[in-house]
Amino acid sequence: MDMNELAQRITRLEDIEAIKQLKVRYSHICDDLHNPDTIVSVFAEDAIWESADFGRAQGHQEIRDLFQQFRDTFTFSQHNMTNPIIEVDGDRATGIWYISGPWTHAENNHAIWMMARYDDDYVKIDGEWKYQHLRAGVRMLAERQAISET
Repeated sequence: MDMNELAQRITRLEDIEAIKQLKVRYSHICDDLHNPDTIVSVFAEDAIWESADFGRAQGHQEIRDLFQQFRDTFTFSQHNMTNPIIEVDGDRATGIWYISGPWTHAENNHAIWMMARYDDDYVKIDGEWKYQHLRAGVRMLAERQAISET
């Protein structure tokens, strides 16, 4: 293996790790009451967030507004991301992730478990990976039992 090939392989691995860290930052922002002020930091300026279940937003202001709605809807969430498949092609990449976790609705403190799939497109801007298009599709919802104190 020559040095050029080795450098390309290392760059690919670094890009995959950076995209994993991007998903972790996204998860932490979501679990910070869907913080509408920090969510745009992980999206490209013209990015799209969409879900047949939760709506569609394009650009920073619409994404911020959507996450404000999420903040008003959910009092708790825990984004547990698993099983990533990440494909990198230069300054573009795609990713598939699965999420499972508990959510609590503000209305009536209704608790659920949600499982979903993310299909993501990423773009590298000034050396930093950002979301270009995030698609979230709910796969299952289930009632969550409240923990009782005894």
